[in-house]
Amino acid sequence: MSNLTLQGKVVRSDLEGGAWTLVTDQGVVYQLQGGARELYVDGARVEVKGRIATKTMGIAMLGDILEVKDYRLLK
Repeated sequence: MSNLTLQGKVVRSDLEGGAWTLVTDQGVVYQLQGGARELYVDGARVEVKGRIATKTMGIAMLGDILEVKDYRLLK
């Protein structure tokens, strides 16, 4: 699977015990997996580099799981 570079907002969902998502500027929702603690701030604008996890399942069912390889906080 190819690498993606996405910009958007980190959003905390309380569904199924809680999950962190990236809502891209285009409105696509990805469930985040990996990355450091500072990435997981509700409402933070970020740029995330990663890839879609193809051999991973999640119970939240909020979108494809995005394996975070790198990120940066945006202003």
